Amino acid sequence: MIATGANSSASLAVKAATSTIPIVFGVGEDPVKLGLVASLARPGGNATGINFFATELTAKRLGLLREMVPGAARLAFLVNPANVTAESTVKDLEAAAPAFGVQIQIFDAGTIREIDAAFASLVRQRFDALFVGPDLFFSTRRVQLAIGAARHAVPTILPSASTPKPAG
Repeated sequence: MIATGANSSASLAVKAATSTIPIVFGVGEDPVKLGLVASLARPGGNATGINFFATELTAKRLGLLREMVPGAARLAFLVNPANVTAESTVKDLEAAAPAFGVQIQIFDAGTIREIDAAFASLVRQRFDALFVGPDLFFSTRRVQLAIGAARHAVPTILPSASTPKPAG
């Protein structure tokens, strides 16, 4: 058996590598849309797992951010372009934005320096708040994101309340 964590890229890579070894995955988006399983009720093939419904929560998180920052009209959206769910999360957010009366600008960040550059740009352009997309990389950079948000006084919503703990 091969187990993958909450990482769509790893799950897809393992699925592409074998059709015989059982795979157990954890993903934040629809595993049917990703092509990991045939259906939720009957996965078929050699893969099964857990869906954390991260993409389904995009509109809910946007609504929560608007409640926390009622005057926010221009939101920066931080997304890791290397994440296979980035495109679907962008679409979900862009679809939800008009209902909340907000404009979204996407900032790609797949490295530590790109996160810093995104903060500098969103502050310079005077965005009202920051919406951080669901991504394992961003989870590992939570302290950097929190420091940037505090330093620049940018209201920020992150995808999860859990903080990764270092091994050992």
